[in-house]
Amino acid sequence: MRIDCHTHFYPAGYLAALERWSDQAELRRDDDGNLVLAYAGDYNVLAPAHHSLTARLADMEAAGIDFAVLSLTTPGVHGERAERGIALARIVNDEFAEVQKTYPDRFRCLATLPLQAPEAAARELQRAVEELGLVGAMLFSNVNGKPIDLPEFWPVYEAAEALGVPLVIHPTTPAFAEHLADFRLVALLGFAYDTTLVAVRMVLGGLLDRFPRLTLVQTHLGGVLPYLAERVQRGYRAYPELRGRLRRDPMDYFRAMYLDTVLFDPACLLLGLAFVGEDRLLLGSDHPHQVGDIVRAPRVIEELPISPHTKRKILADNARRLYRLDRAEEPEP
Repeated sequence: MRIDCHTHFYPAGYLAALERWSDQAELRRDDDGNLVLAYAGDYNVLAPAHHSLTARLADMEAAGIDFAVLSLTTPGVHGERAERGIALARIVNDEFAEVQKTYPDRFRCLATLPLQAPEAAARELQRAVEELGLVGAMLFSNVNGKPIDLPEFWPVYEAAEALGVPLVIHPTTPAFAEHLADFRLVALLGFAYDTTLVAVRMVLGGLLDRFPRLTLVQTHLGGVLPYLAERVQRGYRAYPELRGRLRRDPMDYFRAMYLDTVLFDPACLLLGLAFVGEDRLLLGSDHPHQVGDIVRAPRVIEELPISPHTKRKILADNARRLYRLDRAEEPEP
């Protein structure tokens, strides 16, 4: 079985709402007739599978993907005014709940949260999980330039820990995006930077000491975290202003996080596997973004020089356990 844990979908109500009113995004067509969703610093060219479940299921069938955990993607809802962001999040989550009900054997979904209003975001997470049956939430790595480890966002982590659901940390445009405007560098480099930055801030800032039962998934193989974590660990021990401020060494917290496999170089995947171990690596494709690859994502795992047992864990078993897919139940009406 293959379970794609990093794949994106725009509910129809979300796109319609952005067309009616948005402070941050513009939906238009390019010269080739493709839908384009543009926002500060970057844009997404919408493939049919971005907004059509029929197209999505056809793509999954062609690639041999049995099941997918869907999430919204950039620009999300956090760039809107608070009341609009809250309304947009409810639209997304209500439609995601309908996706789960319609296709219970193919999809589960992650909640979208209005992080510009953290208390409302915590309430929306509780509603999405307890009333709608969503299996966790996806958080962007910064909220209008603010890194999400700051104390103002702690109500969301408190709610996630109490609910026992994972939070998937997904990058968005970094605060210094003006230096990344050329060559699609926001997507190619900026996302990896922001992923790594927020992961390290969450650890060194003590977030995981305050919420020790919190489960985090870092996307895109953790940015460059597997490559740089040793340097962070060394700095923690070397710098007096860092040394001893945590209950454990930074590496212990990093290795308790999950990573997804949205980085398709075999050598990088082997590094990520060595970094977090076979129980904390999740299959991901980044489909249907232009830079994603739903066909290559599982193939590169199957071609790695690792045991069949480890491949099964990465391709499906870890996702089953993390998202409780074998015992998922529909919420009470």
